[in-house]
Amino acid sequence: MLTKNTSHPFAPINTVCLMILAATAATWVLVYTKTMLMPFVIALFISMVAGTLAGWLKQKWKVPYGLGLVLSFLAFLAIITLSVLFISGSIESFVAGADIYGERLNDTLDWLMLHTQKYGVNMNAQFVADTVAKLPVFNVLKSVGSTLVSILTNLMLITLFVIFIFMGKASSAEKPSLVGNIQKQISFYLLIKIFVSLLAAGFTWVVLASVKTELASMLAVLTFVLNFIPNIGPFISTILPMPVLFLQYGFDWHILLALILLTAIHFVIGNILETKWLGKGMDLDPIVVIACLIFWALVWGIMGALLAVPMTAIIKMVLERNATTKPLANLLGGKYAFK
Repeated sequence: MLTKNTSHPFAPINTVCLMILAATAATWVLVYTKTMLMPFVIALFISMVAGTLAGWLKQKWKVPYGLGLVLSFLAFLAIITLSVLFISGSIESFVAGADIYGERLNDTLDWLMLHTQKYGVNMNAQFVADTVAKLPVFNVLKSVGSTLVSILTNLMLITLFVIFIFMGKASSAEKPSLVGNIQKQISFYLLIKIFVSLLAAGFTWVVLASVKTELASMLAVLTFVLNFIPNIGPFISTILPMPVLFLQYGFDWHILLALILLTAIHFVIGNILETKWLGKGMDLDPIVVIACLIFWALVWGIMGALLAVPMTAIIKMVLERNATTKPLANLLGGKYAFK
């Protein structure tokens, strides 16, 4: 007996078109609801890590689960508050020594123009001086200050979201398999990243403090934050102290020593310790990680870049649950041979 094929020949095309439209609509929603959705996502990740820590405290030292959630969240608040205080103090010291930095910058420009003239390159000294004088340094500092205020404002919103999530956690029973799997993998990834980022920030501060680098505390805090951005973050945090050291000492052994030590620190932490502890990590292809990093940075700015890996990993785990979207999950994992 002949069986009639009921599948529509254009079904795959229709599915792809619907997925493109859904992705476009989701991107628009992410951009439009950024102000409220981003703090909620941060609170969700904090609650995942806090839940894992609370479970560990309950298993290890018989600490009640609710108390463990509170202690874990207080630890996050302490880290964020100390980071904001360190950055604020560093900015105040920078503003206090702005005249000194200006003199050092002028001396550096004089040295640069003197050496370029030896090779037949003539520069207009007055034009360079006027250009440097017009640099919007204080506008940048004002922008950083407003960013700090924004962080504190979002911190209150994040705290409110975390409280409501904790209330749900305290009364929830066994989690569904997908939710439990997401919490387990994401919290494990975030805990390892927090630990290795603290290691990188601590060693960075030791190196910069040993050569008496100004703004060492702020650079260490920025190292902690940038370490959450895969591949690009550690490179930026390695290069970031070099202009400060150049203004302090010129091009001498201080810069070379700091550059060598910071490169070694990030290499050991990123390529040895983190790889050993995370294993395959979130099972995302490196090219996909870079592409998702660009996407989330365009959608949510610097915070999107920090959350790019866990957000993409959650999307991958959700896509794996459906046969229609599983090829996309395979693509995110670097499995290009769809089956």
